[in-house]
Amino acid sequence: MAELLPLLISALIIGFLGGGHCLGMCGGLMGALTLAIPPEQRAQRLRLLLAYNLGRILSYSLAGLLLGLAGWAIAGSPLVTALRVIAALLLIAMGLYLAGWWSGLTRIEALGRGLWRYIQPLTRQFMPVTSLPRALILGGLWGWLPCGLVYSTLLWAASQGNAAHSALLMLFFGLGTLPVLLATGLAAQQLSNLMRKRGIRIAAGLLVILFGFWTLPGPHQHWLMGH
Repeated sequence: MAELLPLLISALIIGFLGGGHCLGMCGGLMGALTLAIPPEQRAQRLRLLLAYNLGRILSYSLAGLLLGLAGWAIAGSPLVTALRVIAALLLIAMGLYLAGWWSGLTRIEALGRGLWRYIQPLTRQFMPVTSLPRALILGGLWGWLPCGLVYSTLLWAASQGNAAHSALLMLFFGLGTLPVLLATGLAAQQLSNLMRKRGIRIAAGLLVILFGFWTLPGPHQHWLMGH
């Protein structure tokens, strides 16, 4: 578990740094979800938002487990190295997107639109959100929204070659995205506005780019993990 700790912290940081992207992808949804809560339910808004985000994060963990099984199946083969290289390149592309320097990563999100076409109609059945189970299920469905940040992190998590670790990494990634999206749902504009500032987005993008380079296979990883 001690060896996994640096990776868990990394997943948490990636999720938090990607908050600017999350605002663009899910910020409007969080606002709509809040407005859709019936007036008599407003007192338990926080609980409903937490349930929604819990469902979303559990979806990330499930995706991590499923893709992690594929990573486990090819563990020890040269394909793992190829998967790690692709994950690193996607993280670098994600950093460029967060910094506002290149938006090519959005094309990758088209890969998940086929699945989303079948899932999206199901979300309408659970709105307006009137109970915790409905919020949980709705969040679980929205967790499959096509997202370049999620796809990048998924490949990185799956490249670890362990399904349980992959699911755990995606869980921590989801927890990292929680503060910004929860603040958006609660109309906490200070954090939302902070994540939208260009300087913050550039700093976040640069850190994700550096993490992408660190993810590339090479002797530098053995040195870092050894220290």
